[in-house]
Amino acid sequence: MDQDRLREVEFPPVDGPLKDDVRRLGALVGAMLAEQLGEDFYREVERLRTDAIRRREAALPVGMLFDAVQGKPPAEAERLARAFATYFQVVNVAERVHRIRRRRDYQIQVGGDQPGGLHEALTRAQALGFDADQVLAKFAELDIEPVFTAHPTEAVRQSLLQKEEEIVRCLLAEISGLRTPGESSTDWARMRTALTAGWQTATLSPVKPGVSDERDHVTHYLLEPIYRILPIFYEVLLDGFQRKFGLQPDLPRILRFATWVGGDMDGNPNVGPETIAETLAHQRKLIVKRYAGDLHQIGGLLSQTENLVSVSDTIMQRRDAYLLRLPAIAAQISPRHRDMPYRVLLRLIRARVEGIVDEREYAYRSASEFLDDLALIEDSLIANKGQHAGAFAVRRLRWRIRVFGFHLARLDVRQDSRVLSRVLKACDPELAAHAEPAARIADLAAGKAIAAQEIHEPQLARVKQVFATLTESRHRYGEQALGLFIISMAASAADVLTVLALARSGGLIDPSGHVCLDVAPLFETIEDLRAAPGTMRALFNDSVYRGHLLARGNRQFVMLGYSDSAKDGGLLTARFALETAQTSLLALATEFGMTLEFFHGRGGTVSRGGGKSTAAINAAPLGTMNGRLRVTEQGEVIHRKFGIDALALRTLAQTSASVFNVALSPPKADAREPVWHEAMAGMADRSLARYRQLVGEQQEFVQYFRAATPIDVIERMSLGSRPARRGGAAIRDLRAIPWVFAWTQSRCVLPGWFGLGSAIEAGIAQQGLPFMRAMAKDWRFFQTLLSDVEMVVAKSDMAIAQVFSQLSGPLHAQFYPIIQDEHARTRALLGEITERELLANDPRLARSIRLRNPYVDPMSLLQADLLARWRAEDRPEGDLLRALITCVQGVSQALQNTG
Repeated sequence: MDQDRLREVEFPPVDGPLKDDVRRLGALVGAMLAEQLGEDFYREVERLRTDAIRRREAALPVGMLFDAVQGKPPAEAERLARAFATYFQVVNVAERVHRIRRRRDYQIQVGGDQPGGLHEALTRAQALGFDADQVLAKFAELDIEPVFTAHPTEAVRQSLLQKEEEIVRCLLAEISGLRTPGESSTDWARMRTALTAGWQTATLSPVKPGVSDERDHVTHYLLEPIYRILPIFYEVLLDGFQRKFGLQPDLPRILRFATWVGGDMDGNPNVGPETIAETLAHQRKLIVKRYAGDLHQIGGLLSQTENLVSVSDTIMQRRDAYLLRLPAIAAQISPRHRDMPYRVLLRLIRARVEGIVDEREYAYRSASEFLDDLALIEDSLIANKGQHAGAFAVRRLRWRIRVFGFHLARLDVRQDSRVLSRVLKACDPELAAHAEPAARIADLAAGKAIAAQEIHEPQLARVKQVFATLTESRHRYGEQALGLFIISMAASAADVLTVLALARSGGLIDPSGHVCLDVAPLFETIEDLRAAPGTMRALFNDSVYRGHLLARGNRQFVMLGYSDSAKDGGLLTARFALETAQTSLLALATEFGMTLEFFHGRGGTVSRGGGKSTAAINAAPLGTMNGRLRVTEQGEVIHRKFGIDALALRTLAQTSASVFNVALSPPKADAREPVWHEAMAGMADRSLARYRQLVGEQQEFVQYFRAATPIDVIERMSLGSRPARRGGAAIRDLRAIPWVFAWTQSRCVLPGWFGLGSAIEAGIAQQGLPFMRAMAKDWRFFQTLLSDVEMVVAKSDMAIAQVFSQLSGPLHAQFYPIIQDEHARTRALLGEITERELLANDPRLARSIRLRNPYVDPMSLLQADLLARWRAEDRPEGDLLRALITCVQGVSQALQNTG
């Protein structure tokens, strides 16, 4: 693509290297396209790009660009979409690498603590007057747990991810500025090879991924970038303590990880007891293999011999004991290594670790045993002048073990409350006929025997078997391998007690007879969020459940659903319902003497709770961010946050620092907040009415949605093992991910802003503009919400959305004017109350969007044209569908946070 591609987008000097990378990578893409498809094809791509720029710069009708892409043969349309998508791939990579460059340049040129990092958090704590012991105690209270879920909206093959990683490695090598001309030339040749090989690889597999594929995708990030950088995270923190306080304490475990893949049964018939068992076994096998590899490397490093260096008596004793205990392994150790006590002991330790998978008699029974052996080695090295002769490597492995244990990531299990209720009724025939079903459920949860009968419906029988599988898994893998049991669509205390009853019937009880499972109701509709305090009060008042909580340390988990609440009632209403639910539930837990921990079910898009993590943490309701953060990470967000080592480190450091800062010094309450809450309640009601008038109260809207977005294409894509809907044909039956994904593809992004303009308008009318401006400026909740919506509105394009809307025929005239009117109102009033141009406070994002638009616009319009033709042919398999799917993936890569 030509060398002048960026002339219309201005870059500040600090981003000059990004401009250069994008220009050179764009040239590589252009050369690759010309080589693979010929100069005529390359010129067509350039013509469409130039037309797209001209259309935007001159505010020309979108029709001029639409005319240029209409009627393309499917194969050509697919190639064009792939060409533009390849450009987005390299731009996304360049932007990620530039984040690393900026961080590096800051450290070299500016020095001091980088904003948002762990060192800055320690400096702030010191400035506030906290000493080292107090700071360490506060870190000991931290528990940061990202929870990886499948939910893909950007299902990229592993082979393509590996090629992207090759481009990243080459760009990172270039950052140093120390490459010779020959080395640099080799780097760019390797990048061209990766690009070309990627072009010759189909983006999507023709086979729909199964649960095992999703598991492999998630464990890739856990076992590659995260496993590599985890010790560095703790080393950075340790270095901070040394710099700020002059000491290197024994750091607590701050991070751990969890996953839903293999345990999320909600609406997914492919998940059940067998996938739970398979996932736990697979994760154990993978992490044990990594530990064994590390032990082998450390054994090669620790070659100290007895005649040259002293070794602690405990090491010699442990070595001799293990030689006697593992004679077969001892016989394999070379006589040439017998005078190397550390190496010999590490070989025996490795055998104990490897024996875990096959449950050998000599295998470790817990990760703490493994840690104790390594601690002996580290202590001996330090005591005998080995601090710089291997202790560092041993300490790195110990940090990994403390985080990953022998389970890698805790496995959550999730199921719909309605399914669980049906299972219990099928198990206990007395329940259906009982005069007081809730009382019967409480009795069953307390231990009253279920009048069990055979369950004839296979799916319900599988759900019941899950609890027996969890019981067996707890014995085999330890309690730390199991996470929460999450109840989707929780609406009553009986929903939670149902889980206790089923768990008890499956044998999931501890020696004292209590159910050993943390149960988390998931409140995910507006009504359920508003009713959540009443639901939890009923639970806390229930003697059976109080006994259960007492056995669990009086700690209650509550999961908050950002996705379905926004789909149910619109963004503003959902965010305010989540805000008020947290505040009310925290007060309720305090009243009952319970510790409440929130689990935030966030997605990638703003309408599903996405956005900047640090801003969300800082804007959390007062008192709810108590040092613990459990939050879902899913779809393309996982790749964006954890796909590159340096960014994975930065993500975890920024998140931990933000949680620490809030826990150490919570924001002060503003005396105006009660008035703001009252005003927001009225605005939320107005927004809800406006949203449901469109989405929930007009029968034809379902038909309009299905015609004005590519939802029918998305439902045919091989994105994941989960069905796109829970069963029915209504909007409420559609999952939040395809709902948001479809609207984003049409460039309307309706779930991210609809209803907000009407709410602001009502707020101004009721409270006045100065009041609303003060609320937008000073209330963290509203400030963060508006910032998120700004980004969504900036990424939307109503001219292109109108092209998609016209696919709905007569319904276009009925619904599009309403949508267009609300979008215009929202955009105008955002500027009115923030007193700035859209994204004026985030010029990098504004520039990134402007840079992408000339490439995403042709793809969007290609998609609209192909969609009309595909539907006219009755949605066949074949070339048209493949081209459509390529367009969907390309737009997803361009807009980044799409699902």
